[in-house]
Amino acid sequence: MNLPVRYVGLIALAAALATACAPQTSGDSPSGKDEKTGTLRVWLFQEVDNEPKRHVVDAVLAEFEKAHRGTDVTVEYIPVETRAQRIKAAFNDPKSAPDVIEYGNTDTAGYVRDGGLADVTRDFHEWNESKDTDPTARQSVTVDGKVYGAPYFVGIRALYYRTDVLRELGLAVPKSQAELISTAKKIRAARPDLYGLVVGGAYTYGAMPFIWANGGELATGKSGSYASAIDGPAAAKGIKAYASLFGDDNCPAAKCAGMNGNDTVTAFASGKAAMAIGGNFSHSAVDAGKVKGKYAIVPLPGVKPGSVAPAFAGGNNIGVLKSTSHRTLAVDLMKRLASKKTQAELFDAMGFLPTFTDVRDQAAAREPFVKPFVETLAAGTRFVPASPAWVQIDSSLVLPTMFQEIVSGKKGVTAAAEDAAKKMNDAFGSTG
Repeated sequence: MNLPVRYVGLIALAAALATACAPQTSGDSPSGKDEKTGTLRVWLFQEVDNEPKRHVVDAVLAEFEKAHRGTDVTVEYIPVETRAQRIKAAFNDPKSAPDVIEYGNTDTAGYVRDGGLADVTRDFHEWNESKDTDPTARQSVTVDGKVYGAPYFVGIRALYYRTDVLRELGLAVPKSQAELISTAKKIRAARPDLYGLVVGGAYTYGAMPFIWANGGELATGKSGSYASAIDGPAAAKGIKAYASLFGDDNCPAAKCAGMNGNDTVTAFASGKAAMAIGGNFSHSAVDAGKVKGKYAIVPLPGVKPGSVAPAFAGGNNIGVLKSTSHRTLAVDLMKRLASKKTQAELFDAMGFLPTFTDVRDQAAAREPFVKPFVETLAAGTRFVPASPAWVQIDSSLVLPTMFQEIVSGKKGVTAAAEDAAKKMNDAFGSTG
C-alpha cells in the first residue's frame, strides 16, 4: 500500500497472488437471493483510538441508509488480533456472518482459498473511481485475475520519537539500527520511568524490518510455493537485534513480551516510551495522547547508517462476503466505505494513507507527517509470503511465539527459529 510511488513490496504479492489456489466463483450468494431492503451487517477493525474512525463510518452509513430506503446497517468493530478466527467462523456459518468486512491485505489469498469473499470483478471495474487506484493496491485485492474487494488504505510503519526526551538527554536521532538499539538503552538508563524503544513480542510487523534490514527473509519461493527462511543465518541476525530490545535495559520482557502493535502505540501515546515503531494509521491516536506536540517521525533506520529498514507494505481492504443475501447493497456499501471521499476523511481523521493516487497526492501535500512514510515507501517495502498459508501462520502466532520463547529465555534463537520454520513449512505444505 502506498503513495504515488510504487510500493515495491507488493509487486511480489501481485505475481504470487495471480497463481494462488482459488475457487471458481461468480460472487453470487449461494442462496441466489439479492434482497434490496433489510439489515446489513458490517465488521470493521477496532483501532487504538476508534472514535475518529467511527465518526467517518457513521456518516457513510447515514448516506447509505438515506439512499436505500428500508435498509439499515449495524457495525461491529472487531479486534485485529482475533480476526482470523472470527472471519473463518463467519465463512462457515452464513446465517451469523456479516455482509461486508474489513480485512488485511495479507489475508486476501487465504480468504479466497476458503471461499469466503465474493468475486466483485465486474463491479470494481465498472466503478468510475477505481481507475485512480494505485495499481499495486489493486493487486492486493486480486487473485487469479479476479477482484475480491476494494483497497481501503495503505499501512506503513516508521520511527516515532520524543523530541523533548532526546533533547533533554543530548541524544541524536538514530541513523542506524545499532544506534537505535544503543540510544534506546541510553534513554532507559537515564530515564528508568520510560521504555527506550517500546517493542512487543506479539508485534510481528514491528519485528520484520529488523529481519529484512539484516538480509533475512521470512520465506523463499514463488508462484505460491514457499519454504520458510526464518531459520537462516541472515534472519537470525535480525531476530537477535530485535530480541536484544527486550530486557530491563530497555523494555522488560515481563511487560513487553506479550505486547502487540496497538499496545506499543498506546504506551508511546500515553508518555511511557521515548520511541516506538508506529504506522501512519497511528498518528491520530498519538496526537490524542499525552505526547502531542512533543514527538516527530523519521523512517526506521536500517543497518547501514543513513539507510532505511524495509517496512512491511501493509494496509486493509473492504470486501463483500460470498454468503450475503444483499449482494447489490453490499457492493454499494463497499464502494462507499472505500470511496475517494471516505478515504480523504479517514486520512484527516486517522492518518490512513489513501489508495487512490490523486487523493494521496493531495494528502501528502497538506500534511507534513506523511513525509517519513513517503520516504519509507520510496526506499522499498516488503511483503509477507503471498500464500493462503499466511493466514494460518499469522493466526497461529508462529512468529510471536518464536520471539516470546527467545526473550523469555525458554529457547535460544536457533532452536526457536527452527521450530518456527517447521510450523511455517507445515502450513505452506497444507495449502495448494
